[in-house]
Amino acid sequence: MVFFPKPMRALALASTLVLIYIIFITLHKPRQIKEPRIVYPDMKTDPNLEETHEPSGKLFRASDGDYSPNSSNSARINATILTLVRNSEIDGIIQSMRDLERTWNHKFNYPWTFFNDVPFTEEFKTRTSVETNASCHYELIPKEHWAVPGWIDPGLYHDSAEMMNSNRVQYAGLVSYHQMCRWNSGMFYHHPALKDTRYYWRVEPKVHFFCDVDYDVFRYMQDNEKTYGFTINLYDSPQSMPTLWPQTMDFVNAHPEYLKNGSNAQPWLEDRERRPKHNEDANGYSTCHFWSNFEIGDMDFWRSKAYEEYFQHLDRSGGFFYERWGDAPVHSIALGLFEDADKIHWFRDIGYQHIPYFNCPNSPKCSGCRKGLFTDGEDFLYKEDCRPNWFKFVGMG
Repeated sequence: MVFFPKPMRALALASTLVLIYIIFITLHKPRQIKEPRIVYPDMKTDPNLEETHEPSGKLFRASDGDYSPNSSNSARINATILTLVRNSEIDGIIQSMRDLERTWNHKFNYPWTFFNDVPFTEEFKTRTSVETNASCHYELIPKEHWAVPGWIDPGLYHDSAEMMNSNRVQYAGLVSYHQMCRWNSGMFYHHPALKDTRYYWRVEPKVHFFCDVDYDVFRYMQDNEKTYGFTINLYDSPQSMPTLWPQTMDFVNAHPEYLKNGSNAQPWLEDRERRPKHNEDANGYSTCHFWSNFEIGDMDFWRSKAYEEYFQHLDRSGGFFYERWGDAPVHSIALGLFEDADKIHWFRDIGYQHIPYFNCPNSPKCSGCRKGLFTDGEDFLYKEDCRPNWFKFVGMG
């Protein structure tokens, strides 16, 4: 047996310990805070790194009219903050309410309208109503708006859900998720409580708002003839909707009169350069969409003949259940085909987060949101950003 001198043994032990330490640090290094970065070469810098201002056009301020909560001569137009929420999500929606009230609605006092497929509890009503000076309305969704349609075959739905689960399509097996997507796509604006309401701001539980907004966003939509407003623009999962685009093309071929040829955002919907596999798997659709957990919209568009007939066509095809068509791609496709692109507005000045994505402006009116940040998640999430396509084909208006 060979024995090494003590100095050599000590040196070997020290080297071993250093090696173990290096391996430990490499494998267990703390997560680094990511700096905003761009993955597409033709978008040299994130527009949110530039100084952000309020939108151009007519802006109506709280000082321009009477926005007190119970005014009989209110400057508010026929609009509401709208949320679909469960009783169990009370803490999440209160967080969202506090953010939006602090940054915007305490100045304008627009009503909150809450929807649920079961009655709201007294606790839910009490705890939410004290978060705002505005009126709160608690509405039950009619059963015929929420139920699975009679033309959906349960066996076929079950088989389809199993196939989607095998393809890792999120929520494929949750009937309630399919019901929610269908309701948000083509049912919510038919609720009797909204029959006299034109504009809405959709808010979900557990979202954040970071920037003071000092103008009436609903009046901005009305006065500047905007149909839809978004903050985040993403790619979707092609496996969740392989027949959505073919069904859309069937409808368009039958109703070419509804297309806004030359002025719409169809190239954004059909792009195949950035993510060709997405376009291939979705059978011609880029899968780009406005992330609809934030949307400020004009319900007159959803109530239009073009959209109503489009939704009915999709609904009858069964894709809300046999596939997992979301309201985000359905809304986005309709807007991209049947509306002028310049009536769709990027609210770049509204700081927003829905995990794991952000819209973070560069503005002294914002706090708690690092300018230009798109996600604080893993690197692979950066490729889900479809804003470069929107900027390329439509612009930043």
